[in-house]
Amino acid sequence: MKKLFWLFLILLSGCSYQEKIVETPKPQIETIEDKVLNIMNNMTIEEKIGQMLMIYDTHNIVNEKLIDFMNDIKPSGFIINQSNITTLSKTKKYIYDLKLNSKIPLIISIDQEGGVVQRLQGLQDKKATYIPSMYELGKTEDTNLAYQVGKVMAEDMRVLGINVVNGPVCDIFSNPNNKVIGTRSFGSDKNLVASMCTSLGKGLEDNGIIAIYKHFPGHGDTAVDSHTSLPIINKTYEEILDNEIVPFKKAIENGAKIIMTGHIAFPKITNEIVPATLSKKIITDLLKNQLGFDGLVMTDALNMGALNNNYTDEEIYIMAINAGVDILLMPNNAYNAIKTIKENISIDRINQSVKKILLFKYTYLNDNVLDESYFNSLEHQNIINIIKNQELPD
Repeated sequence: MKKLFWLFLILLSGCSYQEKIVETPKPQIETIEDKVLNIMNNMTIEEKIGQMLMIYDTHNIVNEKLIDFMNDIKPSGFIINQSNITTLSKTKKYIYDLKLNSKIPLIISIDQEGGVVQRLQGLQDKKATYIPSMYELGKTEDTNLAYQVGKVMAEDMRVLGINVVNGPVCDIFSNPNNKVIGTRSFGSDKNLVASMCTSLGKGLEDNGIIAIYKHFPGHGDTAVDSHTSLPIINKTYEEILDNEIVPFKKAIENGAKIIMTGHIAFPKITNEIVPATLSKKIITDLLKNQLGFDGLVMTDALNMGALNNNYTDEEIYIMAINAGVDILLMPNNAYNAIKTIKENISIDRINQSVKKILLFKYTYLNDNVLDESYFNSLEHQNIINIIKNQELPD
């Protein structure tokens, strides 16, 4: 009887037993922010500061000296200038080799606006598509055409491996004596400039090139060239908000990722004669807080007379970063820049910019190089001919 009882219990327990299913934990997907924080945790302070520097080089090959320099500085990127440009294939190799010698993706930028500023016209064999001036494009008042021009520019640049362009120009051509901006602007109407800028910028970015909107808060109403001297604009905050700021505001509303500062003084806004690049009231209070821009802020070139005639290199680096700038373009001495920033800027402030820079790089940089059939293609020529062949108003 006892045997039957125990047998009954065993059968009963067997019927009620359910085998536990052990689930294999799913691997966690690393977010871009996780990746960036992990990279930052393994960077020295010098390497972090290097990410705040956009440098330039005078060679057209990546030689041992340049590789050593890159290993020392570990820069955020390079701006391609005329001395780097030779033939199409050699220029492509130069850019490829720059990227090859950096563990962190490099920003490779270029001044390729159209009109009088298009560095790729310096190629010795196959020229890039010749882009008419933005002023000519602006006369068409055709935002779809502006988008198509952005696409043309993007495809030419991607053939070479460039991923960022220093443009479009958001400055309003409101001063007829302005020779430094002039036909680089889309025109004298704030709303036209705003719509054409954002359309061209979208054409660039939809086709793999990040736009840098410039020169904040507006270089259009100047008669002085900031490459040589400091322009001063005696306008109030209300006056520039109603005019100069309009294109930048629209760019921000349409997702601008990088804005470049101008070396222009606005004493009625800052209560001192200081370039916008070095002014916290312009960069942090106006651009970031008032306009809500949370992207990257990059300076115009730091080797320009508007800065160098009035400030030491050390003052420029410290003031620009304290003003709210993230990336210093073309510092005169990268080694000195790293030393100065390390000694004078808090690690929290450095980390703030470096995190933004790395998030930008791993989110937006497109290094899908196009084959040469896209370069100065028939399709490009047809788009440009629309500008040339239109009956445009004077």
